[in-house]
Amino acid sequence: MAVSDELGLTAQPVMTLERKRGRNEDARSLARLAKRLGVAGIVVGLPLNMDGTESAQAARTRVFAEALGERTGLPVELWDERLTTEEAHQILYEAGHARQEHRKVVDQVAATLILQSYMDEQRKKASGGAE
Repeated sequence: MAVSDELGLTAQPVMTLERKRGRNEDARSLARLAKRLGVAGIVVGLPLNMDGTESAQAARTRVFAEALGERTGLPVELWDERLTTEEAHQILYEAGHARQEHRKVVDQVAATLILQSYMDEQRKKASGGAE
């Protein structure tokens, strides 16, 4: 998981949520955390195939995102997460972390990349496409 600063400029990692209890309990846990952190919206990574088509996991993610939106009452956006895990591993490697240590934080780094990409795109749209 990752959150943005109040201005929506930068994303920071928060934690890795272990999904073990099932969709409803996971949504409940995320709803509690969202309330505690005072979030205004949620971005969920959508696991697309490399050609951009949706996999079975992407369909399950859509169902989960809808349930999360209903539980939290917050807007939920789906965002392409292709290659973010690989990019996260590369960032960790370049920062000097041993590959065996990546597992502890790679999902947090990937979540940060997904959220940052989403926020950057929103800013780009808001400015009419100009950077």
